[in-house]
Amino acid sequence: MKKFWKIGLSAFLAVGLLAACGQEAKDNKPATEQQTQQETAQDEATFPMTITDALGKDITLEAPPEKIVSLIPSNTEILFGLGLNDEIVGVTDNDDYPPEAAEKDKVGGMEYDIEKIIALKPDIVFSHESSMSLSEEAIAQLESAGLKVFVVRNAQDFNETYTTIEQLGRATGKLPEAGKIVANMKAKVEEVLTKVKDVEPKKVLVEASDEPDIYTAGNGTFMNAMLEMINAENVAVDGDNWYKIDAEQIIAKNPDVIVVTYHYVPDILTKIPKRAGFDTINAVKNNAIVQVDESTTSRQGPRLAEGLEELAKAIYPEVFK
Repeated sequence: MKKFWKIGLSAFLAVGLLAACGQEAKDNKPATEQQTQQETAQDEATFPMTITDALGKDITLEAPPEKIVSLIPSNTEILFGLGLNDEIVGVTDNDDYPPEAAEKDKVGGMEYDIEKIIALKPDIVFSHESSMSLSEEAIAQLESAGLKVFVVRNAQDFNETYTTIEQLGRATGKLPEAGKIVANMKAKVEEVLTKVKDVEPKKVLVEASDEPDIYTAGNGTFMNAMLEMINAENVAVDGDNWYKIDAEQIIAKNPDVIVVTYHYVPDILTKIPKRAGFDTINAVKNNAIVQVDESTTSRQGPRLAEGLEELAKAIYPEVFK
């Protein structure tokens, strides 16, 4: 067997919220009783269970997995957040959070090491829908070797991210832990949205790579959804997905803030204002070019709520003083 597959870092959902989370609680029952029923439903998630992945594939688990391999950083962050440090036996070269991920066996970065994954004998492998165009054949090889591969859906908003966390919690026997993660995320999101609810919207351009190939977040991206949540106007919303944008277009759109999500270019915050014609842009005039952490603002995991706060602070620093 050979090593396989590129894995997309930009990646970045699960099939429906789980009835086990207590959705059947009646509205006319006291809140405390509803909460008790929800907690009991979580505790009663039992094995064997059958779960359906992003491809519509049913996977039956006889017991909570004792060995897990993760093929994308967002899955890894969720699994560690669920308290599965001991169960995680393999992660990719790109997994840098939490620090404990560095201690795990690496199964490839730009390529998956199929032989190594098989040798780890995982009970389940968690892949991701966003990288399917690159990993489809690799997954077929793993399944041919008898491994169970669960493809996590690519979330488009926070609600779908919550669903992902709950589904991974269910699949690993960690539903109560998943519920706590989601509750904490929702609390942080509500805190951020409360602070920005009365702001005067600013025009924002998100830049994901340097010239000559500048890419930005258009309609249909998670980043655009986050900008909408915090009352920011995405000047690139007339394009779809992440797309290449010309410097002339950026000048014409005249954003109030330029958000930079990459760190591979030294001194990028001082280089952008020096681009030809950029001295006419409001973001340059007002020194409103800011850099955010790519991981927290893009990975569909427990830190995404912190990423929303970081993005809001970058665009509306006056609100968070």
